[in-house]
Amino acid sequence: MKQSTPIRALRCSLLAFANDPYRNGGDAVRFLPDGVAVCADGKLQLVGDARDVLRDLPSGAKVLDRRGCIALSGFIDAHVHYPQTEVIASRAVDLLRWLEEHTFPAEIRYSDPMHAAAGAAFFLDEMLRAGTTSALVFCATSATSVEALFTAAEKRGLRLVAGKTWMDRNAPSALLDDPDTAEADSRELIRKWHGRKRLGYAITPRFAITSTREQLARAGRLAAEFPDTWVHSHISESKGELREVARLFPDDADYTAVYDRHGLLRQRAVFAHGIHLSESEFARFHHTGACLVHCPGANLFLGSGLMDLRAARQADRPVPVALGSDVGGGTRLSMLCNMAEAFKVAQLRGETLDPFDLFHMATRGGAMALGLAHRVGNLAPGMEADMVVLDPAATGMLQHRAVLAGDLGDTLFALMMLGDERAVRETWVAGKPVAGFDGENDE
Repeated sequence: MKQSTPIRALRCSLLAFANDPYRNGGDAVRFLPDGVAVCADGKLQLVGDARDVLRDLPSGAKVLDRRGCIALSGFIDAHVHYPQTEVIASRAVDLLRWLEEHTFPAEIRYSDPMHAAAGAAFFLDEMLRAGTTSALVFCATSATSVEALFTAAEKRGLRLVAGKTWMDRNAPSALLDDPDTAEADSRELIRKWHGRKRLGYAITPRFAITSTREQLARAGRLAAEFPDTWVHSHISESKGELREVARLFPDDADYTAVYDRHGLLRQRAVFAHGIHLSESEFARFHHTGACLVHCPGANLFLGSGLMDLRAARQADRPVPVALGSDVGGGTRLSMLCNMAEAFKVAQLRGETLDPFDLFHMATRGGAMALGLAHRVGNLAPGMEADMVVLDPAATGMLQHRAVLAGDLGDTLFALMMLGDERAVRETWVAGKPVAGFDGENDE
């Protein structure tokens, strides 16, 4: 085993996915009751049964014993707004009024470098405390807000994709840019940050209501110029939003057609919500390779609606779907909490989701939807060594419930329904515990 950094090994139960359990059932699940994940140079070097792996470990390797816990690849939040941590749990009537009353005033403050730096540090540290190691993030319209987030993420060694928000209408003047400025700022940010260490850039028009056709067209042309960047936006979140999009774009058949016309539906295009999409819109997502992000917590909080996950994943034209917290419309960064919300939304739509399906959505499934499955999202040799270590008995209620846990699926179900940041024993980034741990000396 060749390495230039110390070898760390994590010993506990290990959960991984060979495939999608929604389509392949239990055959997709890989579980080692007593496993070891060996890390060096920021990557997983070996994953296997403890009896086999420990026998061959070099003498200098540090083994962190977390037996009783379950480790899996770090959670992936596929849609979140870092400036909105300031307005999380702010009461509002609906999406559009929530933006006007809370979100826009908060985002104005992110043109100040010190404010943005403090906000970025707080957001990333809270994300890590919740076990999330990769994210697709909205910034504010200022380039300053993007610089602050990338600087903080690079310092922490995180796998992160983010971008400057584009808006040239229907928002406070202090947040507006024009097509020229939005394109120029984004181009410079792409050249500076995209592909730097573990960072990627997303071309980020907020949504059709806040961008003119000219700005959307510029975003589409920039996306074509830089095809390995991401596109990140919102679609079909609320019925009020749909009515306003129809008024502003009367020549387009539907909301999806607005983005499609401007070259924004493609591989690596990620759209949050998709609650009120038609069958023809799902089909266009499928054919273009664009993906959706299910944000159940935010959808419930703002009363936007219940996403039809089963329709999105229809077998004859499946659309990739990841899971997102959508903080601050969502009220919890914890992906365990967002899995619980997704389960409840599905129940209201007459669909019961399997816990393995939801844990897959928050790890490998999210990585696949974002085009990052070759780097993160699973426990396998060669993958980046980002992990979350969960304690099934972290709280009194979880411990009480664990007495009756019948099998692994039951344990995972209890974790997602009752768990939150307290269930995260440790968060590992690039092969090292960085949050929640209580010391590395217990070998």
